[in-house]
Amino acid sequence: MYTMSNIGGLATDVQSLDALKLQAKQSPDAALKKAAQQFEAVFMNMMLKSMREATPQEGMFDSDQTRMFTSMLDQQLSQDMSSRGVGLADVMVKQLSRSMSGAGVQSSLTPSAIGATTKSQVAVPSAYSQSAQQDFVQRLLPHAVQASRTTGIPPQLMLGQAALESGWGRREIKMADGSNSFNLFGIKAGAGWNGKVAEVMTTEYVNGVPVKQMEKFRAYDSYAASFQDYARMLGSNPRYNGVLQQSDAAGFSQALQRSGYATDPQYADKLTKVIGKVSALG
Repeated sequence: MYTMSNIGGLATDVQSLDALKLQAKQSPDAALKKAAQQFEAVFMNMMLKSMREATPQEGMFDSDQTRMFTSMLDQQLSQDMSSRGVGLADVMVKQLSRSMSGAGVQSSLTPSAIGATTKSQVAVPSAYSQSAQQDFVQRLLPHAVQASRTTGIPPQLMLGQAALESGWGRREIKMADGSNSFNLFGIKAGAGWNGKVAEVMTTEYVNGVPVKQMEKFRAYDSYAASFQDYARMLGSNPRYNGVLQQSDAAGFSQALQRSGYATDPQYADKLTKVIGKVSALG
């Protein structure tokens, strides 16, 4: 991922800032446009980075390889978007031109102004990420409440596990044709499963070492069916008796790991953190 110092000619670089100030004296309008373009490049790069960091990097598809390719993709996207532009620079030029009211462009191109503008724009992707998480919780809450009546497990604990397994709905298991399997809990399709199946590459831990392998997962027609099957599985399998007795995040997460629900040795810690985020969203 690019940093603020290596996106070509950023205004936050001291030499680039000096050159921009000189240009402001010679051609204020051109300097203003250039500064706005640089801000746009910084914003797009930081937006991608902020959105990626806000998404939990855990679950079935988390690995060093996927993180590497994701980083490469983000770099390319950042380059492409900054080169084409998304209209932000034009908006900034219009707003700054109106607000300057005759003040010199040079006075506006200061490090403090640059920092203030960047910080205000970085708030946009952060708000978007929280909004996406809030939407995930609100959409699935009715199903979690219904499953809670069956299992006795508080809804926020199940919502946390669904968020962890699906990456807050952004890494859901897909069918071969790209359609949604609605499998929010990563439940595999064993010999006793007679329904639809989605076969995907996933990460399993063997003796603590992550290994990529193809696995078959259950597929449903709706999220409601996913929660219903999850509740049925926990209630009918004796191995999950300890899970049903839990009412707090840490106890629930640790009981799931002890039951063998997941092979990731850090599963309980990851789940506890995500449940905390769900609870904070209300």
